[in-house]
Amino acid sequence: MSPLLKNITRFVLFILVQVFVLHQVRPLHQFVVPYLYFLYILWLPFNMKRGMLMAVSFLFGLTLDYFLKTPGLHAAPCVLIAYIRPFLVNQLISQEGAEQNYASPSVKSMGWAPYTTLVVITTLLHHCYLVFLEWMQFDNFWFFAGKVLGTSAVSLLLIFITELLFFRKEKFRTNTA
Repeated sequence: MSPLLKNITRFVLFILVQVFVLHQVRPLHQFVVPYLYFLYILWLPFNMKRGMLMAVSFLFGLTLDYFLKTPGLHAAPCVLIAYIRPFLVNQLISQEGAEQNYASPSVKSMGWAPYTTLVVITTLLHHCYLVFLEWMQFDNFWFFAGKVLGTSAVSLLLIFITELLFFRKEKFRTNTA
């Protein structure tokens, strides 16, 4: 399957799962909502330029906002993690490393520790920004922190279950020129 077709299929599947499965789950303890959709942005190819990555992420977030009737609420955090992702990937893997030999970030291309670090940092950034935009205030900091940490914990659990259930085969590219 071509990379373009694979990413379009992922785009549709992540939107459908978030809207028709995860969004239908009642919030746990009144404020913990499971989010899995932003994993699509993390799975985009290494060689995608930052501007294109941000444009695809904006379109992805806007599509989700259309279905959930939340104008711009999910698009903004998607663009934020798309902007941060190249910097994090460059910091977490060596310069002669995986981005030249593999197509996209994964456990196989980066290793467990760097990939887990990437997922945890982007999840916390995404949820902090999303919760802040949802409320637009820090009146009760502990409630804000509880919502961010609770939602992040549930999302991280879903992400790692997804990684284990849907193992992505990454081909090692021998000719990187």
